[in-house]
Amino acid sequence: MTLNVTRRALLVIATSAAMLGIAHADQLDDIKKKGELVVGVLGTDEPNSFIDPKTREIVGYEVDLAKAVAQKLGVKLRLKQLAVAARIPELQQGHVDVLAASLTHNKEREAVIDFSLTTFVTGQKVLVKKDSGIKALNQLAGKKVVTIKGGTQEPNVRKAVPSVDVVTFDTGPQAFQALQQGKGVAFVNDEVSLLDQYAKLGPAASQYEILSANLSVEPLALGLRKGETKLKAQVDGALRELEANGTAEQLFNKWYGPATRLKFQTRSFKIDSDQVEG
Repeated sequence: MTLNVTRRALLVIATSAAMLGIAHADQLDDIKKKGELVVGVLGTDEPNSFIDPKTREIVGYEVDLAKAVAQKLGVKLRLKQLAVAARIPELQQGHVDVLAASLTHNKEREAVIDFSLTTFVTGQKVLVKKDSGIKALNQLAGKKVVTIKGGTQEPNVRKAVPSVDVVTFDTGPQAFQALQQGKGVAFVNDEVSLLDQYAKLGPAASQYEILSANLSVEPLALGLRKGETKLKAQVDGALRELEANGTAEQLFNKWYGPATRLKFQTRSFKIDSDQVEG
C-alpha cells in the first residue's frame, strides 16, 4: 500500500510538472489564442512611455516598440501602467506578458527574468566648454570637473579618469551653473538630464559640446518571463525587422532625435544583441 501511494504521488508530481511545462512553453500560443498582448509600461517616463496631454493616451518610444511586437504576433496591444517597483513581480505573476518599462538589462536581473534584444542604450556623459579643447575623456586628467554630490557621477568619472579633480554641488542646476561660471571645464550628469540642461543654454549652447563617450552604460530592453523561448524569438524577430527596415532609426529620431526636446544628434546603438557586460 505504501509503495502504491508513493507511486501515485510520484505520478501526480510528474503529471503536474509536465502540465506546468506544457503551459509554460505555450505562453506564445496563449497570447495568440486570446488575441491580445498585455504590455507593462511606466507611463511616467518621457519619452519612453508617458501620457499625451492632448489625447490622454500612453505614447512613447517603447510603446511604439510594443506595437510592432503585437503586430508581428497578429494580436491587439493592451497597455498596463505599472509602478517601477512592480514591474518584475507583475511579469513573474503573469499579470503582463512583456515589460516595456525603461527596464535596464543587467546580469543580476537575468537570474529572474529574460530580456529581448537591447532597445536603447543610455548612460552618463560629459558637457564641456568648446574653448577648453577637450574632445575625449582622458583629456580630463588633472582638470576640474563639476558634478552632483552623492550620486554615481563622481565615482564613475573618477573610475574613468583617476587623476580628475572633482568638485561636487548639492543639485544639478548648481553644478551646471558652476560650469557656466568657469568653476570647472566639464560637467558630468545623466545623459537625458544633461541634454535637457544643454537645451536650456539657448544661443550660448554653441559654446559647449557633449562628449560622445559614455562614463557608464545602461542597456534597456523588453522584459519577458524566464524560459519563454518561443515568445522571446518572436519579440526579438520583430525588433530585428525594425532595425533591418530602418524603422528603428525612425522611432529613435521621432522620440529622441534632433527635432525633439532631447535633441540626440545620433543613435549610438543598434537593436541587434541581447548580451550585456557583467
